[in-house]
Amino acid sequence: MTTFEQLCQHRRSIRKYTNQPVEQEKIDYLLRCALMAPSSKRTNPWEFIVVREEAKLRAMSGCRTYGSQMFDTAMAGIVVALDTSLSDTWMADGAIAAEHILLAAEEQGLGACWCQVYNRPAAPDGIQTAGADRVQTAEDLVKELCGIPDDLTVLCVISLGYKDEERKNYDLDKLKYDKIHNETYCSNNNR
Repeated sequence: MTTFEQLCQHRRSIRKYTNQPVEQEKIDYLLRCALMAPSSKRTNPWEFIVVREEAKLRAMSGCRTYGSQMFDTAMAGIVVALDTSLSDTWMADGAIAAEHILLAAEEQGLGACWCQVYNRPAAPDGIQTAGADRVQTAEDLVKELCGIPDDLTVLCVISLGYKDEERKNYDLDKLKYDKIHNETYCSNNNR
């Protein structure tokens, strides 16, 4: 049995995927885990949109100049959108739910990578979509592709697939333990 620490140690951002389809049961599992994420006052401000259509995934790969190319090979994606009117902690709530998805993907033997779209500019070549002359932001593109209404904010899109690259696990001896402080902040922190 894998411990939570081992799961965190093994989970890395994967940006290259095989062409093996992701089983619906695994997608359902990731979504159940996301729905169990904590949220402020249990407002559950999130909405999750599963993307499997190849054309949409490939279009998402160009939503940003850097950091979205993993959708070139992704076999699925999950959009994390939020109703910002429900809570002033919507961004934290969405990030926690996204992290649940990322960890559950690792547990299921899948690769995954977070792609920030909130407050990110679109690629400078001006992505064209059916309903817009030119998209201004990465979020605009995702909203257009997935039919997401204006009253929702898209925080991120998570790429999913079977890993076609291996990344080294985190080395526990090389973690930045100097980032941990006891009782008060100390610039010369001793663990």
